[in-house]
Amino acid sequence: MTDSSAETRIKISIDLDQPGRQIGDLQIKWSDNQRPLGYYPVPVACIAGGSGPTVLLSAGVHGDEFEGPAALMRLLQDLSPAEINGRIIILPALNTPAVLASSRVSPLDQVNMNRAFPGDANGGPTHMLAHFIETCLLPECDAAIDLHSGGKAAVFAPCVLTQVDMQADTQTDIGKRNMALADAFGAPFIWLSGKNNDNRSVNAAAARQGVSMVAAELGGGGGCDGLMTDFAERAVRRCLQHLGILSVTVEAEAAASRLVEFSASGHNLAAPASGLFDRQFGLGDEVQVGDSAGYLHFVDEPSRASMELKFAASGIVLAQGNRGLVERGDSLAMIAQPVARAR
Repeated sequence: MTDSSAETRIKISIDLDQPGRQIGDLQIKWSDNQRPLGYYPVPVACIAGGSGPTVLLSAGVHGDEFEGPAALMRLLQDLSPAEINGRIIILPALNTPAVLASSRVSPLDQVNMNRAFPGDANGGPTHMLAHFIETCLLPECDAAIDLHSGGKAAVFAPCVLTQVDMQADTQTDIGKRNMALADAFGAPFIWLSGKNNDNRSVNAAAARQGVSMVAAELGGGGGCDGLMTDFAERAVRRCLQHLGILSVTVEAEAAASRLVEFSASGHNLAAPASGLFDRQFGLGDEVQVGDSAGYLHFVDEPSRASMELKFAASGIVLAQGNRGLVERGDSLAMIAQPVARAR
């Protein structure tokens, strides 16, 4: 691994250039009341064999999303250097303090890590870690896969997000590689972020480094759905096979992926008031503008008439809120629009 000691305050306890299987820590030196002189560990593993490409596998960017960490822990314990042609760097709980706290944001600084890139070597712990990922790890990689779910607040239909603008990127090298990786993942939906991708995300960090990348949304709700974890493990193995790192064939999913994008934020449904949301739709439903989405009941004011909510746009329900009692401004549904594949 390139010596980056002058560029980051984070230390890594393993040598990523060595073959075999290694497990260690990224060490975040952050002096606070709980740990004034030590470090906060972020577990890192490397499994290397042969001379193939390098892939970064990460999960736990948000600490209340558990299907991804579970899938990567399975892979970490199952894969051996003898079956690998290349190198796999695994961060099963990238935002470890948040994962241990079951919190979307880090308890160390209250920062959302997927809004912290490109980071800051001299910033708080989340920005230090984001800077290390973008400037030290991603430049070592040919591809990256980041596993998410809806966390406590939401549930997603299984989908894989890739930064491809169908109008501009389909003929570029990185656009083609991103789409091929997304197709290999095999989720029911491929979410095209394109120009709407948040430039503070892991995806944006990979794009800045010229690294092919996908991020997945795998259910949610704050638990760990075994079926979704099974799917995530198969999907990552398919990607490793596609990249030439694994030679074992993984069976494709039954249905081909459908392409979708969020063409306007105003198409999503948010709570206009606080109340009990009586939802009348499900994940993956195709809805039409004006369709009833459900009702807001005001259980503390029984004499107040319930409010019917309607969809403002037609499309596919890619995600829904996971709360019964909602507050004004809470996300209730994310509505994506189908996109035709380029020919």
